[in-house]
Amino acid sequence: MVHEELLILERILDELRSERTLSRSNWERLKRVFDERFDKAWRLVQEKRIKKYIFSPSLRIIWIAIGQGAEYEILPHAGYCSCDDFYFRVVDGNTGICYHLLAQKIAEAMDSYEEVKEEDDFFDLLVKEWRTQILESEF
Repeated sequence: MVHEELLILERILDELRSERTLSRSNWERLKRVFDERFDKAWRLVQEKRIKKYIFSPSLRIIWIAIGQGAEYEILPHAGYCSCDDFYFRVVDGNTGICYHLLAQKIAEAMDSYEEVKEEDDFFDLLVKEWRTQILESEF
């Protein structure tokens, strides 16, 4: 089941990358496969709450999802998100992807995210701030 949902997502993302819009049939497939996670992910995409930070001159990239109580760091190539849902449901094998990571993948494929450019000098400070927010939101 987990593997199947990720395969379906990849097929839809391929189409999104070329079309830049989500067809009604693919919207329904994502809703059927991911249910409530898709609703939450789609809201993040529509509200432009997915951010791509690009640091220069290093060109390091960090993706952030602006969630309910914190900003979550996403590493799309590793399939990782710093949210609790990822830790409790994805790591345990109950699901293949959290809604923040799902939103990031959709937003990137549709080119529908906020791009933030920062200098490398701010990298450590911002990463520390994001990780502190996550720790504080857990208590």
